[in-house]
Amino acid sequence: MRLRTLPVSLSGVLMAIGIAVWQNHFKWIPAILCIIFALLAQVVSNFANEYYDYRRGADKKGRVGPRRGVTEGDIAPKTLRNATYITLAIACLVGCGLIPYGGWQMIPVGLAIAIFALAYSAGPYPLSYHGLGELTVFIFYGIVPVIFSYYVIAGRMDALAMLGGITIGFMGVNVLLVNNYRDMEDDIDAGKRTAVVIFGRRLSAAAYLFNGFMAIAMLSPLWLMIYLNGSLSWWAYLVPLLYLVLHTFTWFKLNHHSGAALNPLLGETARNMLIFTILMLIVFIF
Repeated sequence: MRLRTLPVSLSGVLMAIGIAVWQNHFKWIPAILCIIFALLAQVVSNFANEYYDYRRGADKKGRVGPRRGVTEGDIAPKTLRNATYITLAIACLVGCGLIPYGGWQMIPVGLAIAIFALAYSAGPYPLSYHGLGELTVFIFYGIVPVIFSYYVIAGRMDALAMLGGITIGFMGVNVLLVNNYRDMEDDIDAGKRTAVVIFGRRLSAAAYLFNGFMAIAMLSPLWLMIYLNGSLSWWAYLVPLLYLVLHTFTWFKLNHHSGAALNPLLGETARNMLIFTILMLIVFIF
């Protein structure tokens, strides 16, 4: 399930909830359903990634990254395959609960999420093997969860939700960058052309730093609106500053660690993201 990285999917929904609360358009039931669906969808993607990477020989015993249950023989491949599709079915059932709030147009959105959760690692053209993993994360862990969670919660679309989605997208991509930064040599051996393999570690580390600052920059219109309305206390403006400090410290570690020492940075990057979105939620509520 890779619990340390689940804040990636949770953060997108929290951002949508915060904006909806701030604009007085919040509804509890679709918000809870969005949280459950987002977490299940990421778990499906994680299960599928482990199963299909095992099938393709991309994961090997004794790998630098966190232990893989199927590769190490802890879990039978058939068991994980079944768990993947059972979890996907549960996610789809939860997603159907959003139809009364978002309309039947939510069905193609849900189908696209389900397909890409698998297509990241599975199928004839697995996206993560062709340098498209980061783009997939940006769209399906950033833009899609924020704008469509906001849509079913608030019953409308809003430009701020799009900006929030881009912000979460930049932050989410960094979690994948850390993972691929650590696994570059293993990915090369497996024929897996991630963005880190294509562009190298130096540019990838620079992209990591850039993404964090771009994430905050995308919310500049929001902070300007808040400032002009005079609707927040001064401490609210410390939230983006705190994130950038945490982000920069993690980037510094990324540049000075290698191998298994990079494993904690996965959780740390997701943690920075979650801290930011929780604090933003508090800002929007109070």
